[in-house]
Amino acid sequence: MEKRHLPKSVYNWVTASGAALAVVSFALIALLLAIDVLAGRTSVYLGLLTFVALPSVLVVGLVLIPVGMVLAHRRQARGETTRFSRIHFDLSEPATRNATTIFVTGTAVLLVATAYGTYNAYRSTESVEFCGTLCHDVMQPEYTAYQGSPHARVACVECHIGSGADWYVKSKLSGAYQVYAVTAGVYPTPIPTPVRNLRPARETCEECHWPEKFFGGRQKLVPHFLPDEANTPYPISLLLKVGGANAQTGQVEGIHWHVARSNHIEYRAKDEAREEIGWVRLTRADGSAKEFRDPEGADAGAAAAVRTMDCIDCHNRPSHRYRSPNQTVNQAIAAGRIDRSLPYIKRRAVMALDTEYSDTTAALTGIETALRDYYKAEYADLAAQKSEAVDAAVAAVQGIYRTNFFPKMKVTWRQYPDHVGHSEYVGCFRCHGSNLQTAEGDRISSDCTLCHTILAQGGADAVPTQLAPGGLEFAHPEDIGGAEKETRCTECHHGGAELF
Repeated sequence: MEKRHLPKSVYNWVTASGAALAVVSFALIALLLAIDVLAGRTSVYLGLLTFVALPSVLVVGLVLIPVGMVLAHRRQARGETTRFSRIHFDLSEPATRNATTIFVTGTAVLLVATAYGTYNAYRSTESVEFCGTLCHDVMQPEYTAYQGSPHARVACVECHIGSGADWYVKSKLSGAYQVYAVTAGVYPTPIPTPVRNLRPARETCEECHWPEKFFGGRQKLVPHFLPDEANTPYPISLLLKVGGANAQTGQVEGIHWHVARSNHIEYRAKDEAREEIGWVRLTRADGSAKEFRDPEGADAGAAAAVRTMDCIDCHNRPSHRYRSPNQTVNQAIAAGRIDRSLPYIKRRAVMALDTEYSDTTAALTGIETALRDYYKAEYADLAAQKSEAVDAAVAAVQGIYRTNFFPKMKVTWRQYPDHVGHSEYVGCFRCHGSNLQTAEGDRISSDCTLCHTILAQGGADAVPTQLAPGGLEFAHPEDIGGAEKETRCTECHHGGAELF
């Protein structure tokens, strides 16, 4: 009779298959771990294979081992009696001792490996690479914008999930549908915003930023060039009244007055994008309250949920901003990436960007053709003399397109308005300067100096050299008959070539 070193129930095809599956997957995991250690830095796909996919196969193999043993035991029992025979466990028998040794040793190794693998699986799925590159086509716009944002060194999960197990679980449940949507190809283009299940800003943003520490002002220089032949500079220097709530003095002021804890602001939006506000209520620390409604549509947005204003209501694109052609070309000229001496380069660059293309390849070709053909046709001698400047301009404009336009996902600056400011998006004007008013007729102030003071504007140089500490009244670069005082900027300006 053949001597067996393990119980008879072990010798069956199901258990053998499970053992083989477990051994092979464990060996592959060990090999990939070695590659990961030796390579130093590998892709997110290798991490998923090592810490998620293969461990799942390993678990299946391990489950098959006892399943096969139970089935074999039942078959043996049916051949001996009508009742199941009791499991026999006797350490005096070599087969039982061998099985016990393998089980205990295997369990110990598996527990250590599971702890290590679970941690690395968690770390892998929480990484920026996982969030930004796993679903490449879908997340490419967000990942590209994120890499050039002020939060490029802040992990995605710090804002989208935050600390704590509850939001971690919620995010994974939400992510399960996202995985299905990408796999089935049923995701929307572009991805709709705002994100409805985003954690409240007080639990994420205010881990680093909070109104009690914002006070005073900050100077900001806004580069701007006119779309004329000389690309005339018209910079604006602003003193932004950042403000906030000074914990030492108790003073509440400036822009961040809106989210100071002493002021509780609630609102209802008329639309999904929160671009139109139909109702606002301000409750002060003493309990007094004011309600502002649109008299022409008092019930507009009445069915919408009441939202408490927080950071995200203004800073709605803190890490994923898609800048307009007007903004990006101004910045490129100011930084010297585009030569301002090229006639009409501001106008032509914006026009080349604000053209619909079928895909990125077509866009890059179209931008190059548009700029080169224009200068060859209109300024042939200059194009020959400044060929390097034209080359640099083409490269700069193509670079702008790559980081702000994504045809496959139908993403441009138009789809994702930025609520900070009011020059190209309605932003502040959603409430300030709107039709909202109290029953007594009081309106939300539209005084620009509440939030900023113009220190300097225009001039022959790209950087203003004379500042007016007392502030200046905004002067439009072109005479439009004072219309800038009566209308919103966004009634004419949208960031593209609409005014050319």
